[in-house]
Amino acid sequence: MAAILSLRDAVQQFVHDGDTVALEGFTHLIPTAAGHEIIRQNKRDLTLVRMTPDLIYDQLIGAGCARRLVFSWGGNPGVGSLHRLRDAVEKQWPHAIEIEEHSHADLANAYVAGASGLPFAVLRAYAGSDLPKVNPLIKSVTCPFTGEVLAAVPSVRPDVTVIHAQKADRKGNVLLWGILGVQKEAALAAKRCIVTVEEIVDDLDAPMNACVLPTWALSAVCLVPGGAHPSYAHGYYERDNRFYQAWDPIARSREAFSAWIDTYIRGTADFDAFKAKLASTVEAAQ
Repeated sequence: MAAILSLRDAVQQFVHDGDTVALEGFTHLIPTAAGHEIIRQNKRDLTLVRMTPDLIYDQLIGAGCARRLVFSWGGNPGVGSLHRLRDAVEKQWPHAIEIEEHSHADLANAYVAGASGLPFAVLRAYAGSDLPKVNPLIKSVTCPFTGEVLAAVPSVRPDVTVIHAQKADRKGNVLLWGILGVQKEAALAAKRCIVTVEEIVDDLDAPMNACVLPTWALSAVCLVPGGAHPSYAHGYYERDNRFYQAWDPIARSREAFSAWIDTYIRGTADFDAFKAKLASTVEAAQ
């Protein structure tokens, strides 16, 4: 059953050094606030899993939280590279990071296999691809019924999955809508799951066939309005495109990045304080 907790308490209780942690969200509902709290609490040696690592993973890697990254694409969407990720891979700053690259279809199926309690996922993929040459975990199996050779990859079973959603009720049931990505599968594959939400309501009023994660599948629900910024939350706020653009020059420099992390994340008590400090900086620059 999900407990309704502060984000600080949820991360402290459910995210441990050395854990495999998946922060999922595709295009919108990216759990930025939770990533910031992981940095504030100085979690270390994490294996980070995400289909599309973007700014929050750049921040986690640059802050020294990650030992390993499992992913299927990485970048600052619409802008360019993740410079902190590149620096960690190419020059081992702030320390070396292992990378394990998959395709989107591969990693999505691996989450489904994890949610299904299966040891591996099977899919038609990688014909003519060089990716299996650099990822020895991508193997092949022969179908016992047809003789067809298929790709096989280990299932993804995070210690902790963190997602952002629009609503939760007071029992800890969660409703999310819009582009879902693999949030549902990642949540169900994990041993523990933290969900940050825009609001907590008496009744979800969920439409038919909506995506509702039941309280018994979750560990904690945390009220964090705006917790997906700078990504958007469908029905609540738009994507902050200027933030993505502004991140590029910040992330290019180790000094600028470290100053930004110290000022806006380590130097703030929580995500509300982060948003207030960021807003005051933007206002002063105008």
